[in-house]
Amino acid sequence: MSISPHEDELAQALIDLKARDPQLGISKIHALLLKNYPDWIVSEKRTRKILQLHGLIVAPTPPGGYEPPVYPSSRIIETLNIQQWSQKVQVRYFNKKKGKGLVASTDIDEGETIWREDPFIIAPEPEIYDMQRASTACGYCTTPLLPDSPLINPCPASSSTSYCPYRFCNRLCLARSAKHHPLTWPAQNPAVEPLLKFARDHQWIALHALAQTTSRVLLANQLADSALHHDWDVVMGLAELGMEERFKYSFKSASAPEPDRATWKKAFALYVKAFKEPVSPQDQKKLAKLLKKPLPEDVDYELFQYEGFLRGLGRMNLNLESHGGLYSVHAHLNHSCDPNVSVRHLDQRTALSRITILAKRPIKTGEELFITYVNPKLGYKARQDELRGWGFGSCTCSRCVEEARMVRQAPATNDELDDLADELKAGLGVI
Repeated sequence: MSISPHEDELAQALIDLKARDPQLGISKIHALLLKNYPDWIVSEKRTRKILQLHGLIVAPTPPGGYEPPVYPSSRIIETLNIQQWSQKVQVRYFNKKKGKGLVASTDIDEGETIWREDPFIIAPEPEIYDMQRASTACGYCTTPLLPDSPLINPCPASSSTSYCPYRFCNRLCLARSAKHHPLTWPAQNPAVEPLLKFARDHQWIALHALAQTTSRVLLANQLADSALHHDWDVVMGLAELGMEERFKYSFKSASAPEPDRATWKKAFALYVKAFKEPVSPQDQKKLAKLLKKPLPEDVDYELFQYEGFLRGLGRMNLNLESHGGLYSVHAHLNHSCDPNVSVRHLDQRTALSRITILAKRPIKTGEELFITYVNPKLGYKARQDELRGWGFGSCTCSRCVEEARMVRQAPATNDELDDLADELKAGLGVI
């Protein structure tokens, strides 16, 4: 007797088939599915939908035969000493698809602070970025400035002929800003201004974050090999899914459109001019004054080749916290629609960009820590759509599994009835 399989059952069967041979296209996977499950009635249209939902659509193999993964990749950051932030968690590598995450190394109580963390870099929301440039928010931690505060420090590179409006809420923020500020302020590096304006005009936080990250890496290289090694290890340890892969495998959300390929190329041209090849001799001279020591060849290639640039944007897309900060430890946290920890900005008067990780409920030793990448108040289908932009496929947390079951029990929509009609026609041999 022919049957139409449940969504979860069909999805698991297709995932298993793709795992055996990732190169198979939709038609071949569909034919193989019907061969392995002769009692099932499934249309090719439904197969396509399931494959798209789980990010399993395969594009033609590019020249050279290299086929990138269809899910983000990540690796352990060997130089990261997690105990500098917390004795309560440890890093664990799960598998190639899931990558790394954080698990509790001791029992954690509800409401307990697990760790606090300042950003590796921050590319603030456009409104706060405008406040920084207007001298009303700290140029490092983004905290709004009190005009009469005696603690405020101006940018030391500012002068009457080369004015910098950036102000810092204290000497610590001023010192920390030296890791990236000299290359991202036009007074010292005029070639960066078109890039930052382009990012601001497009409200493209990932591009701004990549500029800040690149600046930090370039300046670390000027300090010492050990400084470069540490910072570069953090960058390369971030979960990665390049921009081309996001488009190729439909890892994007309908509610959050992204810049197109033409915009990527314009951004790349401005990026190279900002940090490697300024156009004017005067800008070249100023950049050379800041960057006297060349990068190692492998780092230079990853930063300034177009494919590496796209991978860098992909890292920013996947790892930025919602307010634009990139955090070395926070970037390890995986997603659940029913998270057990929350991320708060509690130091709003002294260090707005500092995050505090709090336990939402008791967490047992060995239990993984989860945050949510989407608005948990959204319904099941809306959350799944948002999550597609992360490239992780459908969420299978306990909440989503239960809500998916409820969705299956709900009355069918017109699209679902059309799919069922197609499947019945296919099963009955109707053309």
